Amino acid sequence: MTAVYLVVGVKGGTGATTLCVDLARAARRVKRSVTVVDADLGGHRNVAELLDATRLLNANRGGSIFSVARSGDIDVVELVDKYDDSFALRRKDVDTLAADVSTQGDLVLVDAPRPFEGNVFPFATRSQRVLLVMEPDHLGAASSRTMLRDLVRFGIPAGQIWLVVNRRQERAEIGIAELQKILGLEVAIELPRRGDRRSEKALDGLLKKMLETPLEAPFTNLSSALSSDALLTAGPSGAEPAYVSPNGIVVDPAARESLDRRNKIRREISDQMVGRVDLVAASRGHSDAEKIAQLRATIDRILDELLESRSDLGDLPLSDRAALKQEIIDEQLGLGPLEELMRDPAVSEIMVNGATHIYVERAGKLTLSDRHFNDERHLRLVIERIVAPLGRRIDEASPMVDARLPDGSRVNAIIEPLSLRGSSLTIRRFGTRRLTMEDLVRFGSIAQEGVGFLRAIVQAKLNVVVSGGTGTGKTTFLNILSNFIPESDRIVTIEDAAELLLKHEDVVSLEARPANIEGRGAVTIRDLVKNSLRMRPDRIVIGECRGGEALDMLQAMNTGHDGSLTTLHANSPRDALARLETLVLMAGFDLPVRAIREQIANAVDVIVQIERMRDGTRKCTSVTEVVGMEGDVVTLQEVLKYRQMGLDEAGKVKGSFVYTGVQPHYLERFEENGVFFDMRELQGLRTAEAVW
Repeated sequence: MTAVYLVVGVKGGTGATTLCVDLARAARRVKRSVTVVDADLGGHRNVAELLDATRLLNANRGGSIFSVARSGDIDVVELVDKYDDSFALRRKDVDTLAADVSTQGDLVLVDAPRPFEGNVFPFATRSQRVLLVMEPDHLGAASSRTMLRDLVRFGIPAGQIWLVVNRRQERAEIGIAELQKILGLEVAIELPRRGDRRSEKALDGLLKKMLETPLEAPFTNLSSALSSDALLTAGPSGAEPAYVSPNGIVVDPAARESLDRRNKIRREISDQMVGRVDLVAASRGHSDAEKIAQLRATIDRILDELLESRSDLGDLPLSDRAALKQEIIDEQLGLGPLEELMRDPAVSEIMVNGATHIYVERAGKLTLSDRHFNDERHLRLVIERIVAPLGRRIDEASPMVDARLPDGSRVNAIIEPLSLRGSSLTIRRFGTRRLTMEDLVRFGSIAQEGVGFLRAIVQAKLNVVVSGGTGTGKTTFLNILSNFIPESDRIVTIEDAAELLLKHEDVVSLEARPANIEGRGAVTIRDLVKNSLRMRPDRIVIGECRGGEALDMLQAMNTGHDGSLTTLHANSPRDALARLETLVLMAGFDLPVRAIREQIANAVDVIVQIERMRDGTRKCTSVTEVVGMEGDVVTLQEVLKYRQMGLDEAGKVKGSFVYTGVQPHYLERFEENGVFFDMRELQGLRTAEAVW
């Protein structure tokens, strides 16, 4: 009987792939026939490279996605050559391949970093044991506990999981006894560092144990829950099991059959569409609007044909059929389960934590959506569709990327090995209608009396820093403030990912650029700030200061470019000054702290603090003047502030906007620039309820 082992790393970089290759070589030393299956659908070809089999696999690939080659008496099976190819894999083809491979030779090793992947499933159901590879540190223990839970939930008995501790580092944070106590599982073997003379002996010992230990039955009854749309969970005794989506949302048992049916039809038709439409072209061609329109029309026509050819849709309501059709179109051309959320104007942010958990923000509150991806591969496809048209890349060598969608939404994606529990995707959305200061007054985010004051500050060419935490609305507020800039001024905007949308005619929008695949061609915000000084700007607007560009920004403010605006991550005006100091030091110049503070005191005139309150609403909580220096301290005085007075019965923040009564020193600047504002207007501030 052929022994089939799944080799699973608890997280990226634990050495699971290397272990597969080393075990194969150990089997070759004792004259045992072995097959190594590279089921890493990321397509990084680690197994092929480690066994020097890349050329052989390419030669044998032919017209098939799969490739099989023999490298030094070791059979190597590679499921995909490139990541895009993984989307064309068909479960039945993989099943045929797995059935053939699992009956040949003495040992089959399946490198399966994600054993729950739909197209790894045929190998998983033919395996008899799992080698779970981890490192003896706290992160490894936490990741192992999570993976163990998922494997058991997948249907693999804990007794058939062997823990392999890979001591790649000289020092272990956690001892073997403590690991066994934490995980409730015995360690099968501890591998010394690779290259240690004991390493080969340890591998031989592990191989001997694998070949001589009697094998249990294969995992033929694995739940497809983690590789499909839902899972079953036991309900009360005698009750029908509840239907639970992978993100934990319970579906009414009565709707289970209907939901199963729709999901089955959707998957089958999506599979049929693959053979009739060039999906790679669909995912790569977003820059060509005409091509996308033609492709959408083609997909719509083919979809109608496929739906009409099915005899099982006769009793499906027209509303369900229309929804099914839209889901399939979203799947083929759009962002899959995110498309419906992207069409919802109330959604301001979408946060994807792995394939099964999608959180959305509405009115400042986070909720778990009932949408989810089919699996990790499905999520990766959507990420590829976002970043590929922009010339960006995301893979193991470059596992983080910032990008933007055609509608201006900001996107951040991060994948394994940096993201330990599947890929993470965050989309910061910007509404189709840009907010105005009148909207903020209506929402209660700022008092009407304060609007005229802020308008005067911008028109008088004071330098403004908008400060606040993540998701407080700094960029939105900066965009609104920019509407007060006179049309006669020339503006240069500089951003990491373009988000600002100024309504002025004379605007130059610059965007930073990351390095290319060779690590060259990066253009930083700091480079753009320096270049902007040669573009004769009246005002410079930086989307966010987060590094050494803060020094260049301060120098620009101090050399005639008054009226500049930027945002900063800080929790208070005083914290904003401290953060500016830190950012200036990041420029790499050994400047005295006093000199930096003098630069800040001379450059920055006003700090506007934005906060997200406990009820999810946003408020302009402070307008603070930077007065100057007293000794080594930059002095501040607050002009406007929001005074919170608890919560009402509905849990909404109660409070009022207050004028502190001080006379700002920059009133002279108002007169110099021909801006009139009567400070007595601030004495009529009123309480406002917030909804923004």
